[in-house]
Amino acid sequence: MAIAFGLTAVDMLVLAIAAFAGGAFGASIGALPAFCFTGFMVLIGEAGNVVSESFVGGSPDVIAGAAGGYGAGIVGPLAFGPVFGPHVAFAGGVAAAAYAAKYDGMYEPDDGDYHPAKDIAYALGTRPDVLAVGGVFGILGMAIRQTSGGLGIPIDPPAAGVILTAVIARLVFGYPVIGRVRGSSLLDMSPFESGKMRSSSSEEVATDGGMAAERPAVEPWLPHQYKWTHVAMLGLITGILGAYIFAKTGSLFLPFGISAASLLFLNLGVEKFPVTHHMTLPATFVASMAMTDGASVLVALVLGAAFGILGALLGEVYQRIFYAHSDTHFDPPAASIITTTLILGILALAGVFTTSAAVPLP
Repeated sequence: MAIAFGLTAVDMLVLAIAAFAGGAFGASIGALPAFCFTGFMVLIGEAGNVVSESFVGGSPDVIAGAAGGYGAGIVGPLAFGPVFGPHVAFAGGVAAAAYAAKYDGMYEPDDGDYHPAKDIAYALGTRPDVLAVGGVFGILGMAIRQTSGGLGIPIDPPAAGVILTAVIARLVFGYPVIGRVRGSSLLDMSPFESGKMRSSSSEEVATDGGMAAERPAVEPWLPHQYKWTHVAMLGLITGILGAYIFAKTGSLFLPFGISAASLLFLNLGVEKFPVTHHMTLPATFVASMAMTDGASVLVALVLGAAFGILGALLGEVYQRIFYAHSDTHFDPPAASIITTTLILGILALAGVFTTSAAVPLP
């Protein structure tokens, strides 16, 4: 008997157990490596979906419907489910890093390093309490995702899980939600550009887990990707590419998978490697919505470019407000995706488009 959102008590228990393991695993290997695995699973699953449609005869509706809009087989249950779903594995890794930085589970930073709780590329290993924190937040992320999708809230459900768990982790572990502003405004990155540092004797540094090293006064999410014109240009090109890939494959998530999997290179230390999944995802979605209504590929590319730019600029706004001044990771791409999918959902509800891609609707 279903209790909520079509799930029985046993279904919920299975999801909770799997999400605990997924969150703990994300903590063990690190949030960013876990998200790279999300990308790998999406690439494998979406490639299989495209092949199934082309050579087996499965329609896009049948394939997508088999997993509630997130692709059949691998993509829905694994890439966006309790195994490598970003609301589980990535969210668990982020929360565990926040906890570990408070309780001697992270390295000692050097002068000029960001707060260690922001190091989502760092694998946290095997300490039971750290993994348990990741597991608990994995369950929380899964609950948020199921609730958001089940209620038909017109936003991306996994992104909602990523953002809400990050905010909850800050509150639970005693970090500031936004942090002290050291520039002229929340959006001011000039203290970073001028090399201004936070004094090691300041109250905020002295009480955040014993960190003694000096750190930048403002910490942009990506030091190589924060200038407005730069992120807009990146959004333009990746938005076009996302829309084009959809036009040629019919895959809603292949561009996202490429963006996510490519972060392996960022994790390996390739300098200036861009982060683009918050640009390619809305670009792909709007291209799908437009082409479903009969728009040409050219129109889809233009709309993809527009939503790629929008996703890029929103990510930059969110990083300047919620990441740069605080001490833990807050994911600008997830916040951007929530906003762009909300816009797309509203457009669908208003009748501008007849479909909403994978954005749930009431």
